[in-house]
Amino acid sequence: MAVIIELKNVWFSAQSRILARNINFEYEEGKTTALIGPAGGGKSTLLKLSAGLLVPDQGEVRFRGKDVFRMNRKENLEFRREGAVVFQDSALWANQNLFQILELPLRLHFPGMTARDRMRRIETVVSEVGYRKELNVRPAQLSMGEQKLLAFARALLCHPRLLYLDEWTESLDSTAAQRLIGLVKRCQREGNTVIFVSHNLAVISELADHIVMILGGQIFLKVTREQINSDEDLMRYVQKGMGA
Repeated sequence: MAVIIELKNVWFSAQSRILARNINFEYEEGKTTALIGPAGGGKSTLLKLSAGLLVPDQGEVRFRGKDVFRMNRKENLEFRREGAVVFQDSALWANQNLFQILELPLRLHFPGMTARDRMRRIETVVSEVGYRKELNVRPAQLSMGEQKLLAFARALLCHPRLLYLDEWTESLDSTAAQRLIGLVKRCQREGNTVIFVSHNLAVISELADHIVMILGGQIFLKVTREQINSDEDLMRYVQKGMGA
């Protein structure tokens, strides 16, 4: 088993509250892991720690064996290029239009790319997620669902090998959600690693190779998709734990 992300003895707190308690976990490369649990249990915190977006109080976050927070500039830029995050609130910059928001990652990670090639890449990912409106508007002019589509498009831009998705199907109708699920399945077929947070048991059962339940900032349960899909009692237990 090749490990792509490893958390070792990770603790994290904010506002005098412990949000991650001695987390030890390895994400297998090319597999999909669902982080589940009740609201406030620590799912999004674990996702952001795994993505190197939060600095742990103690412990290490390693990408292909290297401590994310001890990387040199070149190594860190490569880590950032290989990973992409879809945030629960989409996190689209309010003072930029959609095209500027989408163009920035390409300018950063592919400085030699021509303006025409950037445009083509943006048009491709926007079409893939099903967004059909103008790109010269700001995020405030979009619905929450449209913002989520654009956030997903931004995540796909640089052909990431590692996707972090936080409640990524929320605010979407069933057609849009199925389109994004199809794109995640494509990423899986291409051998990419996916880590996602969701309360949708159907999505979890369909996509996740591994399911990890987080309670009180700790890993409470680790099971496989085959285990929950073949054991009704375990399925009910997992479902109850997601809303506990």
